[in-house]
Amino acid sequence: MSEAADLYPGDLLGFANALTPVEVDKIRRLRAFLDAEIRPVLAERWEQAANLGDFRAGLAQLRLLDDPALVTETGAVRELYRGFVTLELSRLDLSVSILYGGQANMFRTLIHAGGSPEQIEEWDRGILDFTFTGCFALSEPDHGSDIAGGMETVARRAGDGWILDGAKRWIGNATISDNIVVIAREQDGDRILAFVVPTESEGVERRVIEHKVAARMVHNAEVTLRGVAVSETRRLPRIESFRDVNRAMRELRADVAWSAAGMQLGAYDAALAYATQRTQFGRPIAGFQLVQEKLVRIVANIAQTLSLACRTAEAPADDAAASLVKIVVADRLRESVALARETLGGNGILLEYDVARFFVDAEAIYTFEGTREMNTLIVGRAITGLSSFVG
Repeated sequence: MSEAADLYPGDLLGFANALTPVEVDKIRRLRAFLDAEIRPVLAERWEQAANLGDFRAGLAQLRLLDDPALVTETGAVRELYRGFVTLELSRLDLSVSILYGGQANMFRTLIHAGGSPEQIEEWDRGILDFTFTGCFALSEPDHGSDIAGGMETVARRAGDGWILDGAKRWIGNATISDNIVVIAREQDGDRILAFVVPTESEGVERRVIEHKVAARMVHNAEVTLRGVAVSETRRLPRIESFRDVNRAMRELRADVAWSAAGMQLGAYDAALAYATQRTQFGRPIAGFQLVQEKLVRIVANIAQTLSLACRTAEAPADDAAASLVKIVVADRLRESVALARETLGGNGILLEYDVARFFVDAEAIYTFEGTREMNTLIVGRAITGLSSFVG
């Protein structure tokens, strides 16, 4: 029997069996930490919309991505294992995954994709141990899907440095990060530039977006930049166009599949546990055909999502492939969490049974990293050779 055979009951096709014993052990250690430290406070933190920043040190100490026992000859962990880390975090809660992944995946990917060798060497250790924290600021109050053609944040040259002016919106982890990677349009040129801006810089303001119903424990923020001075040494030199930004984002879009798989596995575990314990008409509802049909559909959706997630770990995805994966896994996730909520009946809207969190957080997955409509246009352009984007 595989070391991972009992990790994910909803993984009927055994995708987790591809993990090595060392990787499985690390996933088990991660789960033990999550169950002992974070799971007990989830409902309270969710209701309070309180962030989980106080758990960053504990997650960093697990050395999920830089344990020498896991690092291969390439100098990094296997992509399949990295995906399962995201899956495991998302299996508990999407906000937990964003807390860790926004730093160790998104922020780190941007630094590696755009930074100089000297910048990477200086910052990478701190990124992994969470002593050099950061987030990514691309979208703006009036520009989301159309950001490539409508960016209003500008950078103008000032002596040996730059001055940034503008606003960014929906920036996850912004209020608990020491740095923000700000994407800006060069005022007197054609370039799109990236700057690692210290959040304590004069002219930087961060305001938490309140009254969210999804990813409540992530403090998305509106960031305002008024005459913010940034050194040239803080500019990422390998990002000079949206093509360069997209090069980094392509890898991050593939991570959505792992989050969607993890959330479905978490919802399935909760629904199955409830169905085997809840009795009606003298027996567990898990024995009813209508309930079994829902559980089987969730398992089928998990299999489809995991197959796409594992494929993204095997080969880099181009824009069309990444967009296609996002469309499919978001649809499967939406259906699975709805089925899980239906399985619990009225109890499905109570936080104590877990499913409610996955149900509302699926809406965040459905929207971010490109709406379904925008990803559909990207795939449509690829298969027809004709662009239906207008502007």
